[in-house]
Amino acid sequence: MIPASCLLEVVFDHVHYSRDTKLSIMVVLIGVAVCTVTDVSVNARGLIAAVIAVWSTALQQYYVHFLQRKYSLNSFNLLGHTAPAQAGSLLLVGPFADYLLTGKRVDQFSLSSLALFFLALSCFIAIGVNLSQFICIGRFSAVSFQVLGHMKTVLVLSLGFLFFGKEGLNLQVVLGMVLAVLGMIWYGNASAKPGGKERRSILPVRSASLKGSSEEKAGAEK
Repeated sequence: MIPASCLLEVVFDHVHYSRDTKLSIMVVLIGVAVCTVTDVSVNARGLIAAVIAVWSTALQQYYVHFLQRKYSLNSFNLLGHTAPAQAGSLLLVGPFADYLLTGKRVDQFSLSSLALFFLALSCFIAIGVNLSQFICIGRFSAVSFQVLGHMKTVLVLSLGFLFFGKEGLNLQVVLGMVLAVLGMIWYGNASAKPGGKERRSILPVRSASLKGSSEEKAGAEK
């Protein structure tokens, strides 16, 4: 995810990363790979699914940041505009995708109070996840959001070992988590320094353009 997000920012926004920023990202990637990758097997279907998932997510997160900068929208406004479209597309595509994956129709699912509870709980959690994503990407960038998101990976592994036993916990996993956290700290310091991450593209902002046109109109009337 992080290399794809970096590539999109470099190509479309002409972002320049300093040497320390690049190295810190590499440290994060190596640390996450060390603590999570244990056995690798590749097939054509899985590779295609992985490529589609990575690039669709990277494009979505880049576009979130792009729209907030271009139209001067805050996270709540953008989420309010995009949520209906996302919900509508899911209602149209979801039943067909569910049938292809499970072989069962959605209307044949037997609802219960427990199922409704977890359905509502997942919806509330999704709201929090989407809102935090829009806030973080709007305030920083998609790359920073991905780097910060790997802290979730470290926390999931740590809490799993804490609550469900230490099976799978070894020196490799511990070193990987420590390396990933150190890389995140380094990235925060490197990207915050002058020249750590420079954006060289200038987007036309809707509010500024409207203000300029209104001022020109007022001047013409005078």
